[in-house]
Amino acid sequence: MSDKLRFTLSPRFLFIYTIVVLLVPNVTLSITEGMPLAAAIANVLLPGSLYILLMSLSGNTGRQVWILFPLVFFAAFQMVLIYLYGSGVISVGMFLNVVTTNPDEAIELLDNLWPALVIVFVLYIPPLVVAAMQWAHHTRLDAAPRHRWRRAALYVLAASAVFTATLYIAYPKGEEKQGRFEYRVEDDMYPINVFYNLGLAVHESYQSAHYRQRVAHFKFGAVATHPADSAEVYVLVVGETARSRNFQLYGYDRPTNPLLSREKNLIVFTGVRSQSNTTHRSVPMLLTAATADDHDRLYHEKGILAAFGEAGFHTAFFSNQLPNHSYIDFLGEEAHDVLFIKKGKKASAFYDVELLPYVKRELVQGHRKLFVVLHMYGSHFSYRDRYARARAVFLPDGPAEAEANNRPRLINAYDNTIVETDYILARLIDMLRSEHCAAALLYTSDHGENIFDDKRELFLHAGPKPSEYDTDVPLLIWTSAAYDRQHPAITGNLRRNRHKGVESNASVFPTMLSIAGIKAGARVDSLSLTNPAYHLGVRYYLNDHNHGVPLSAWGIK
Repeated sequence: MSDKLRFTLSPRFLFIYTIVVLLVPNVTLSITEGMPLAAAIANVLLPGSLYILLMSLSGNTGRQVWILFPLVFFAAFQMVLIYLYGSGVISVGMFLNVVTTNPDEAIELLDNLWPALVIVFVLYIPPLVVAAMQWAHHTRLDAAPRHRWRRAALYVLAASAVFTATLYIAYPKGEEKQGRFEYRVEDDMYPINVFYNLGLAVHESYQSAHYRQRVAHFKFGAVATHPADSAEVYVLVVGETARSRNFQLYGYDRPTNPLLSREKNLIVFTGVRSQSNTTHRSVPMLLTAATADDHDRLYHEKGILAAFGEAGFHTAFFSNQLPNHSYIDFLGEEAHDVLFIKKGKKASAFYDVELLPYVKRELVQGHRKLFVVLHMYGSHFSYRDRYARARAVFLPDGPAEAEANNRPRLINAYDNTIVETDYILARLIDMLRSEHCAAALLYTSDHGENIFDDKRELFLHAGPKPSEYDTDVPLLIWTSAAYDRQHPAITGNLRRNRHKGVESNASVFPTMLSIAGIKAGARVDSLSLTNPAYHLGVRYYLNDHNHGVPLSAWGIK
């Protein structure tokens, strides 16, 4: 055996190499998060000394590496996220995404992240392989170097702990403002912040799992104020990953809304922001009275489908996404008719257009009062899988790998998804128009998307920090001629409020209830777009720890 190979397979090499690869996220995050030098030093010294201390506890170095496997796994996970988002520690939302994202969606993403996966394999697979070999052969590290490293690690750990404590004084927590650094170990020191976020994710999952029991006896006290004999149909369409800047209706220079652009009764709301860039946070807020600055009510109240049901409406929920035992599922299941149309079927065989027959089925059943909620797959990556090949308008729309130099083709594919959404919404409007009754449709998206739009080269959504792209969403309301005749004040107020700016997650619930003439204790009329006195207040964003933070803290208007 050569001297080089002998050293590579030695416990001393494995010890040092493991410490180095575990510190890669610490060094990287110190740069990407724009930390002051003192915080960056603490972010390397304290965890580094802890890694050395843990590795020196046993002479069986191979076994120690596998005992520390959670740290190796999180380091690899962290580096993939930095490749994807450019910054940010593994968030609560990302942990929740791991358990709520369906397998097809995950495979689509991983197929397009091969450069990051190659880097991770090169960095983190070798120490695990070498560790397994050394453990199997009972290879041990001599006691003398272990004791030296352990003693040095204890000294550095004590000194860096004191140094870290001084950062609380140097960078105290205060009012959140753009560019102001506030030091907290649970936010800024890797991997402590990862384990802290993991704990919060477990708590959030527990809350979600017990939602049904908590709200079992909840009542809105919802009452319909429109005449009992009037026929009414209302449809709420929750889009996915659609941003308004790619809608022709919002001034985009491509014909992505050829059908909706001809709808005279369509009201286009401008300046709309989502209060979250993740589906699992945004959609529950759209379907309930919970908002970013009043989020806890999500845990104790039912959703919009239950409110309509109390008011005498027949309700239906149809989703083109797979169920994942989350709040979205539970809120959807409060409807009389519920169907996840992908469940048990081949995912690639379905597009959002497949939701239309289910709406038609509800309409032909002749319910006097009907409320339907649709949850689309919309513009979720991989974009070119959201529409049939024959319906592609903008070409070429591939290759689809997540690379900045693919942006023109990614934009073509993304714009095709907006054209598909335009077609579906236009079909829905035609269905409602043919009912010749008081009818309305509200469409918005859960969040927007980053598509390598600027020098930051951000891609996708659900990153730890929101951007102007992944919080940018459309909000459209269509009303029928019969509705306009019966409720002219409502439609007049909607039109007068269309350029005042909107926080979609805060306004959808009260607006939808107001349009339908439903009074409920949970309806906050000041947030309703039907309110003649409506005005946009402070824009809030639901941060990773479920706290409502002014969106301006991230420099977003």
